[in-house]
Amino acid sequence: MVPLQEKLLTYMNNINLEKIKHVHFIGIGGIGVSAVARMMLEKGKKVTGSDASESRITGELLKIGAEVFIGHHTENISSDIDLAIYSIAVSPENPEMIEAKRRGIEIISYPEFLGVISKNYFTIAVAGTHGKTTTTAMVAKTLIDNNNDPTVIVGSLLSSGGSNFVSGNSKYFVVEACEYRRSFLNINPRILIITNIDNDHLDYYKDTNDIISAFHEFAGNVSEGGCIIADLNDKNITKALEGIKTKIIDFSKPKYETLKLNLKVPGEHNRKNARAVLVLVDVLGFDTDKAVKSLENFSGTWRRFEYKGKTENGAIIYDDYAHHPTEIKATILGAREKFPDKKLTIIFQPHLYSRTKLLFNDFISVLSLADRVIVTDIYAAREPNDNSITGKMLSDAVKVKNKNTLYISDFNEIASYLNKNSNNEDVLITMGAGDVYKVCGALVKVE
Repeated sequence: MVPLQEKLLTYMNNINLEKIKHVHFIGIGGIGVSAVARMMLEKGKKVTGSDASESRITGELLKIGAEVFIGHHTENISSDIDLAIYSIAVSPENPEMIEAKRRGIEIISYPEFLGVISKNYFTIAVAGTHGKTTTTAMVAKTLIDNNNDPTVIVGSLLSSGGSNFVSGNSKYFVVEACEYRRSFLNINPRILIITNIDNDHLDYYKDTNDIISAFHEFAGNVSEGGCIIADLNDKNITKALEGIKTKIIDFSKPKYETLKLNLKVPGEHNRKNARAVLVLVDVLGFDTDKAVKSLENFSGTWRRFEYKGKTENGAIIYDDYAHHPTEIKATILGAREKFPDKKLTIIFQPHLYSRTKLLFNDFISVLSLADRVIVTDIYAAREPNDNSITGKMLSDAVKVKNKNTLYISDFNEIASYLNKNSNNEDVLITMGAGDVYKVCGALVKVE
């Protein structure tokens, strides 16, 4: 089997990567784009890229040989760049996009790059509004542990190796398939796992039916002879799969439904993710007992209920990427399951003005499930400022249901408050898709 990276030399939109020496990434700190940057570094290419701010991801790329610019500027586009790959979060008005086009540099988006890969490999795609990162990582670990040597791109950092990219030499390509802006439509999977479909990314989609239509179209991309593994208890998935002729396997009703999995990652949502992986193992004809052992040793990924340490006073600290009400509820219930006798504090950073506004009442409901809530300012990400919705507004609304709610805008102040007002009876979880994880650094006791 020819390694994936070599096949890319032939198939990437007629771009001859053999002749390409310098690849530039616009939005290199993105969790998906950075995986492709790692791939290009492995091929011996010169890799440069830009991002709005420094992060753990950009830091790791620097360590392995990439040149990373902080800030998007015309001068970052040098005359020797042969190919530019960009994140779909990047605006067409981005100065580097404009300059690359002016110079006649070949440009391709990250999702398009994934599509080129998927057309030429046995692709296992994991989609869903929630749980796709963890499920992708579970699939990757299960195949790797059982010597199937997959190539993997996942939307987080794997606990083994600390990377979002695994270079393999088998026919299997495991990829997290993101629905944002319908980017997953570039992928042509042989097997598709759908964890769930919920009302997210409403800054792009018109409504839930629009989201369902995107998943329906993606399900139609599954290649002949392939199959779809999905939870048909999810009414949105059922709608999305109406009229789809591909074989569909309901992972909510397999023989593994009652199997007692002793997972390290808590919560019913993770047990469902694991059952989907076991159905995949069945479909591929691999050893189920080995897969169970692999899943039971799965310890999670970066920013998915990730254990960070303890405070000076013994409070346990976790960090979680949950930024949608459904995810927040699942994380809280999982934490309650793992720590039934402790008090739970959520330090929540809302992500996007549009999401906070559209799901405002749902956020109130789920955040109120914690014993104590700290809300900080909204992480704007790709959106312009919107003063009609703020973190303070959300905090005030949550406080009506849960009086033990605070609004604190400054991360250092949050850490100072918690260091003074937490002890070994507390579990603290920083939560959100922005940079709230930075609070953990000020909380964790250095040992």
